[in-house]
Amino acid sequence: MSRQTVLEELTRHNSLIAPSMLKCDFGNLHREVALLETAGVQMLHLDVMDGNFVPNLSYGPMVIERLRQLTDVPFDAHLMISHPERYLDSYLQAGCDCITFHFEAVANRSEPIDPEKLLRRIHDADAIAGLAINPSTPVDLIEQYLGECDLVLIMSVEPGFGGQVFLPESLDKLRRVAQLVSPDTLVSIDGGVEPSTIGCAAVAGANVFVVGSAIFDAPDYDLAINKLRELVLSSHAHPQSQATVHRHMTAGRSHHDQIVKNSDDRAI
Repeated sequence: MSRQTVLEELTRHNSLIAPSMLKCDFGNLHREVALLETAGVQMLHLDVMDGNFVPNLSYGPMVIERLRQLTDVPFDAHLMISHPERYLDSYLQAGCDCITFHFEAVANRSEPIDPEKLLRRIHDADAIAGLAINPSTPVDLIEQYLGECDLVLIMSVEPGFGGQVFLPESLDKLRRVAQLVSPDTLVSIDGGVEPSTIGCAAVAGANVFVVGSAIFDAPDYDLAINKLRELVLSSHAHPQSQATVHRHMTAGRSHHDQIVKNSDDRAI
């Protein structure tokens, strides 16, 4: 499918649940994909890690190419890799509809490249272009590139491993990005997204929710995904209730940080 066709399909949804395939059962990929298709997922999120940009290894184009043979569901390749420009063509040829690379992977190195050039190169291949930022990267650093982005991904955990706790400060980044981008831009949140956090993320401006453990650790993927969708819809209907949840999350995070600080002080 063309970039425009996929974008039009994806932007029709404001509760787009994208299962993070890092958490799937790779020994039963055909079964996993069939279950996700039955649940009506609109996108699969493919976590590509190189052991360099992030301290973990996952899979590459060959696995994705085989996965492409099993389904027509759009793929978002989240490239958590150094030098994504070197490997872009391999992931496009493997069948990825969207390529999301990290700002830090192109800007924070001895010979940086312009993110805009890579975003345009993805567009030239008739694919959806995405830009991701880590928790420590402020939105201001990518503001000038947002006009070229079809998708902006906010990491709400440190990239590299599944099962981490959602960072509530990510919500402020979501709000900022949602204010800056056009209404047809996909705003994605990735990390610690589960029933207690998805509503806050939705109210803050996310319309794509990358979910791992909350789907793949559930006994019934269909029920888990539908519950997450319902929570997104409910949060839009009752945004004030999510503000209360956010306050509790932030307070809990502050309490945790203080405990860690006190422990470090005692150690010193």
